[in-house]
Amino acid sequence: MQADYRTINDFRQAMRIAGIQYSGEILADGNLHRFHIESHRSSTLNGAYTLHLDGYPAGWFMDYTTGLSQKWRSRSVSRVSYALIKQINEAKLQRDIEQRQRHEAAAIKAVSIWSRSKPIKQQSGHDYLITKGIQPHGARLYKDALVIPIYNESDHLANLQFISPEGEKRFLSGGRKRGCFNIFGDLSQRILIAEGFATGASLYEDSGQRVIVAFDAGNLLPVAKNIRELSPDTEIIICGDNDLSGIGQTKAREAALSIGGKVLIPATPGTDWNDVLTGGSRNA
Repeated sequence: MQADYRTINDFRQAMRIAGIQYSGEILADGNLHRFHIESHRSSTLNGAYTLHLDGYPAGWFMDYTTGLSQKWRSRSVSRVSYALIKQINEAKLQRDIEQRQRHEAAAIKAVSIWSRSKPIKQQSGHDYLITKGIQPHGARLYKDALVIPIYNESDHLANLQFISPEGEKRFLSGGRKRGCFNIFGDLSQRILIAEGFATGASLYEDSGQRVIVAFDAGNLLPVAKNIRELSPDTEIIICGDNDLSGIGQTKAREAALSIGGKVLIPATPGTDWNDVLTGGSRNA
């Protein structure tokens, strides 16, 4: 029993190191379990795991929001049983099927909402545009929210971002975000990739170059890889945020390194390129 307790704690610690916080009960029965990741929106079940203690303790865990998927095995054993590997692979396959179904349903909903949203022709059409000092660039209005279309690598509408007049942001529940993006402008000499919509709009208005919006720092790498595949010979610059936490800079450099691109970070800590180019507040 003591060994089992220690193994479960080791498994939980591995999840924490990977950025998944969960203090609830962990069932080591070899089955797939969904759970709420602490700090995520209440009532969501964005985490999943499977853990097996018989023979060769091992398992797997997943964060649906970031796409993180990681296998784990006890440090006290040298190999994982074939049966557990099969269970993990089957759980992953089931997770992939469920995730694809959620993405497909969200994409259908996105098309419906987008078709019912109203075009915005000028900055005065929404308070967020005024606050950020940017033009709408194809964004629309749905109720009181600014709506930003999010496309996959096949140029199909996959998700939507909603921005309130006060700048609060949310995405369609179940919608795909990883590797998806919004585009400003036509093909150009170089491509700039930024995190937020307002930052991307400011960069496009200032440079006239094509700008890709990844929507958050964690999505810079998968978006950069997709854009590199679509534009193999174009210079790509990752225009990251100068976060006080250092996350924006780290993710920007990681993305640039993976595709042979360059990095541009604002000189002032706590700012992004919307701040630099418009003198606005930090909320892109």
